[in-house]
Amino acid sequence: MSLEQVFADEPAFVPYLAAGDPDYDSSIEYVEALARGGADVVELGLPFSEPIAEGPTIQEAVVRSLEAGMTPERFFEFVEDLDVDVPLVCMTYYNLIYQYGSGEGPRPFVEKAAEVGIQGFVVPDLPAEEAGPLRAACDEFGLDLVFIVAPTTEGERLERMMEHVSGYVYVQARLGVTGARDDVSDHTEQSLARLSQWDVPKAVGFGIKTGDHAERIVSAGADGVIVGSALVDIIAEGHENGDAVADVADRLEAKARELKDGALRGGRERPQPEHK
Repeated sequence: MSLEQVFADEPAFVPYLAAGDPDYDSSIEYVEALARGGADVVELGLPFSEPIAEGPTIQEAVVRSLEAGMTPERFFEFVEDLDVDVPLVCMTYYNLIYQYGSGEGPRPFVEKAAEVGIQGFVVPDLPAEEAGPLRAACDEFGLDLVFIVAPTTEGERLERMMEHVSGYVYVQARLGVTGARDDVSDHTEQSLARLSQWDVPKAVGFGIKTGDHAERIVSAGADGVIVGSALVDIIAEGHENGDAVADVADRLEAKARELKDGALRGGRERPQPEHK
């Protein structure tokens, strides 16, 4: 199933985890738990030493993953070892993509990603003006390129992003860095309205923590929700407390189910189109 098809029938739940956090084997179980809980797509973070778009929670996950030995090659092995039946998206920074392989730019990384089963990329530090080579490589190997659209993104920059985007748009619900919040930004409806002219699914992230948050975001018009920090918090707490991996996986599965159910409720609350 393509990324765009995931959003066709019902609101999608898209979780993020840093691959290899807190260690390789535990992380495999945690990703598979999210899939059991209702994930429609999983964004897998390939850790980079300078994650500029991330808040403290995900920065700490990146550190744990790097300390446990995660590398681009190990990431590809990780993807191959996963037993999930949902599309996987690689979220990483352009330096790792560009420097991989024999110095041909992004093409070797994209080719390897396609080989192991990755279906798309989110690259937070890649300006749309410089995305041509990565877009070309994605087109060659049949992968999607997802852009993050901030509340302040507009004009020519927004137009260029939307020229390159495919799969879905990652709509940033608030300014700043990632992190779970106790409230949901009121910028969501305005952000979605600015993107309404483009026929590509819109998934909202940054700050979503509960099923009620997911419900409100989808009822405001989003095609899906992206959740990272609230899930990484569960892993961090379990790691700090020395909890059994199976117990942490159960908590992740339950949280995934809560978030997916919230998104579905939000979908039912939206006005339905009239049929003539």
